[in-house]
Amino acid sequence: MTEELYFIKTNPNIAKINLYNKLCREEENFLSFLQPDGKASLEIIKDKVKDSVEELTREELLNIFLWFSKAYPSDHEEIRTQLFIHGIDLFYEIQSPVHTESYLQLLSDYEKLSQENLNYIVNAQNFNQFMIYGIFLTEMINREQGKENILSDYLKPDYKSLYALAESHSGLNNIDEKSSIHLQRYFNDLYDLTKFYKGSIIQL
Repeated sequence: MTEELYFIKTNPNIAKINLYNKLCREEENFLSFLQPDGKASLEIIKDKVKDSVEELTREELLNIFLWFSKAYPSDHEEIRTQLFIHGIDLFYEIQSPVHTESYLQLLSDYEKLSQENLNYIVNAQNFNQFMIYGIFLTEMINREQGKENILSDYLKPDYKSLYALAESHSGLNNIDEKSSIHLQRYFNDLYDLTKFYKGSIIQL
């Protein structure tokens, strides 16, 4: 089970300078995260960062994330700050393994229903479509408990096809009511944090 899920925006221009320079300065330190073929992997990562941090694979970005995490093991805010300084904006996270699993299940179902493949790095417009679908779906589940979502009502007139997609799936999902309340908050928050954003979003 995936323990946590991180949502990241990148700033390739900042990463090109700050992250690249940090990788060059602290090669020996970072190499311990890149076994067995450390040196070759490091050069590939440096080349990608110099071009665009968004070219990194999921595993390469995870190694960078782990590197920063180990540097500040007891200070989560400092990890976020340092990542931000180096062009990686960790702007949201889901920390509960149960909620992460439920979120990823909904994402997988959405990909099948919409025939849209949302890779670990996705453009904001496609990500936002999934957020709106999630807002609709969780509202339908929670409505039975008498919990309404004003945001869902606000979005419905402009996204009728996504609402219909959520409606067709609402009876098929196996998300329990407790999780759906938390998921609704995640979808609302993530929608608000990304609705005007034009870049890529990474789910790590």
